[in-house]
Amino acid sequence: MIRLNDITSQILTYHPKADITLVEKAYVYSAKVHQGQIRLSGEPYLSHPLEVAYILTQMKMDTVCIAAGLLHDTIEDTDAQLSDIARLFGQETADIVDGVTKISKIQFSSREQRQAENIRKMILAMSNDIRVILVKLADRLHNMRTLGYHPEPKQRLIARETLDIYAPLAGRMGIYWVKSSLEDLCLYYMEPEIYQKIKTEIAQRKGAQEKFIQDVRELLTRKLEEVGIKATVEGRHKHFYSIYKKMMTQHLMVNQVYDIMAFRVIVDTIKECYEILGHIHSMWKPVPGRFKDYISVPKENMYQSLHTTMIGPLGQRMEVQIRTWDMHRIAEEGIAAHWKYKEGLGGKQTDEKQFTWLRQLLEWQKSLSDPLEFLESVRMDLFPHEVYVFTPNGEVKEFPKGATPVDFAYSIHSEVGNKCMGAKVNGKMVPLRYELKNGDIVEIITSSRHHPSKDWLEFVKTPKARNKIRHWIKNQERDESVALGKNILERFLEHEHITFQNILKSDQVTSIAKDLSFHSVEDLLAGIGFGKVSPRQVVGRLKPKLGLKDAKAPGLVGKMVHRIKRRKTGKGIQVKGVSDMLIRFANCCHPLPGEEVVGFITRGRGVTIHTKDCPHVLKANKERLVDVTWEAEGNESYQAELKVTSLDKKGTLADITGVLAQKDANIIHAEIKTTVDRKGVLFFTIEVADYRQLQEIMGAIKRIKNVIMVERV
Repeated sequence: MIRLNDITSQILTYHPKADITLVEKAYVYSAKVHQGQIRLSGEPYLSHPLEVAYILTQMKMDTVCIAAGLLHDTIEDTDAQLSDIARLFGQETADIVDGVTKISKIQFSSREQRQAENIRKMILAMSNDIRVILVKLADRLHNMRTLGYHPEPKQRLIARETLDIYAPLAGRMGIYWVKSSLEDLCLYYMEPEIYQKIKTEIAQRKGAQEKFIQDVRELLTRKLEEVGIKATVEGRHKHFYSIYKKMMTQHLMVNQVYDIMAFRVIVDTIKECYEILGHIHSMWKPVPGRFKDYISVPKENMYQSLHTTMIGPLGQRMEVQIRTWDMHRIAEEGIAAHWKYKEGLGGKQTDEKQFTWLRQLLEWQKSLSDPLEFLESVRMDLFPHEVYVFTPNGEVKEFPKGATPVDFAYSIHSEVGNKCMGAKVNGKMVPLRYELKNGDIVEIITSSRHHPSKDWLEFVKTPKARNKIRHWIKNQERDESVALGKNILERFLEHEHITFQNILKSDQVTSIAKDLSFHSVEDLLAGIGFGKVSPRQVVGRLKPKLGLKDAKAPGLVGKMVHRIKRRKTGKGIQVKGVSDMLIRFANCCHPLPGEEVVGFITRGRGVTIHTKDCPHVLKANKERLVDVTWEAEGNESYQAELKVTSLDKKGTLADITGVLAQKDANIIHAEIKTTVDRKGVLFFTIEVADYRQLQEIMGAIKRIKNVIMVERV
């Protein structure tokens, strides 16, 4: 079992001035809270955090990260609280422990390639300090090394998860030894027979291969000495998983894979890398299409090397990597190689260029001398515009930042979105405006009686949700307009003694619809409902088709009776192009004759009249607005509401009511309140003939002594 001294000694090899007090303190605390706990292997549980901490020293992590490694399971597996970790070891350590705990609680049920990628993104998005990922990788590596104590089904499940999610994460971090170790361990548990065949094949070839490696190393070293280049030449077998992938992609048996050896040449300068490439190609024939220049075009995680494959001295393929010592350090240590005093790390990226933030680290190193300032500058913000959440079944879904449960509902199915009435996030009810957070588990509650609301358009973020809501509203408004158009046309036909149902199915109405540029009778009815076409036009075209003549024009008396009747129902309003419409006045703005007004078509309620600056009109669907005008003045009266603010003085109320009486305004309702600062607030509902009379009344009240303000409600 790893001991504390092994960890502290390793830290001092790469950071001689490190203060290891925090690590020692974390060890003592971890030992205390894990006391009595045993792993499946029979070892004390403390062995796991010690192993994790030691792996972190191999990554050359700082003392805060290693302390977090010792403490990473305390919140999940003991009675320790996050507040205790923050109080005893600092907020920085607590944040890392908290991040690792959150990732550990995620259940991954889907293994599709796209899902695995989303899960990796989600883990990164949840980690605002990249050390969270590194501690989790160390935790997973040790768990994979001790996976044999679990039952076989769980072994395969954990190995699959590791191969899909954590090994690629290690690769993105540039820590290839961790990636290779995880992949080989996964292969051992997922394909034990193939693993054993590869192991046996390598063992059988071991003697010949070791001699081959030695011969090639000597040949390369001698050649480079001749041309005056000082280099270190290394030879090794490729990792088992690398051989396995070659078998799968090229459909080979184990004994048919020959290029299982790789060589690495490490030099001081980039210039020497390219010089060596030329010398090697002069010694052995390169394989066409197998050369990659990662020096001039580095990988996204800053990995740099020249890769070439050649036909070796014994006629078999061999791969050679050529790099500088700085490149080698980056390849072995990954992002840890960029730490200033090993005190911080992180970075930023965009979705198009994932992890280009790694390239910025060297520039930050040069410009910032304070380790703490460096740490703050390179905090992670990997996916600032995205959020990753779970369905109840464990599927990960990606949304733009600020997305809501309504966006989530429409991502499942348009019907789920249309019937969404509520949502649970992590088991608790939340408002539909709730902004989803990384790692949330979202459950949608539906009801057939609930429908989309226009208000949803104010907070949804995804184009799909927005389009589906608009589509539903448009269809709903169309249905309302068809019903209204049918109602209006039916009333017009009644005046002509024509039965609506009889002519609706006739070819004549279909013909009229096409004449008026409508695709169908339903479109024609919607046009009438929206006010795009007058029902009089339809009836005028229909009568000749039915063989009916226009009625005789009414005489003078008839016109007067008709006008009076229309005033009683329409209160002096004429809808452009339509007569005999059901009309009512909006209670929100109480329009008066003389004001600019507009009509809004309402299902089953005819046309509602609003003032043009009414807030409801400004938000309304413009297709449902119709032009309206005031007719010649009649004897109608209209309600208006006034709010008068005055000083609380005797006689003020009498003065106001006196003005109202003088201006011939009938008071329907009055309400008086007195404020704490000795002001009177008076509300009046009065009847007036038109907007001009109201303006005169308001002007007269303003001139009353003690009146502060008069406004129309």
